[in-house]
Amino acid sequence: MFSLRTSFRFAPRTLPLPLPLPLTRSYHPKVIDHYTHPRNVGTLDKTQSNVGTGLVGAPACGDVMRLQIRVNDATGVIEDVKFKTFGCGSAIASSSYMTELVQGMTIQDAAKVKNTEIARELSLPPVKLHCSMLAEDAIKAAIKDYKSKQNRPDTSALLK
Repeated sequence: MFSLRTSFRFAPRTLPLPLPLPLTRSYHPKVIDHYTHPRNVGTLDKTQSNVGTGLVGAPACGDVMRLQIRVNDATGVIEDVKFKTFGCGSAIASSSYMTELVQGMTIQDAAKVKNTEIARELSLPPVKLHCSMLAEDAIKAAIKDYKSKQNRPDTSALLK
């Protein structure tokens, strides 16, 4: 009787299997630096009239960012900035970089900061641009909150 099992013998595979492509992209050193050593992490007292709080999130990925500013009422200069972010390394790095960028700026200048500036500085890939957009949205929300406490109209929409 003829049997397939005994009639055919398969030679062992002698060709090496192709190596899999890397499944992850490595982060830029600036992202790693801000992720491993984030600047200005913490909170400010949101009940103070000179503190503005911006809370934003990205439903698509689950990143949540809270950014707070303390403004000198006389000069309009951001004297202190704090953040807390729950999200990926790029989101944390974007928050950290934003705090360094806007500290010492006037609220008018801080409202002009664009996500492209953050993305360029941190060399974010296109799939992580939403992280820099969150940081831009957070500073604008914090400025809006601060102005609402001062009974000042929000003029950030006029800057676009």
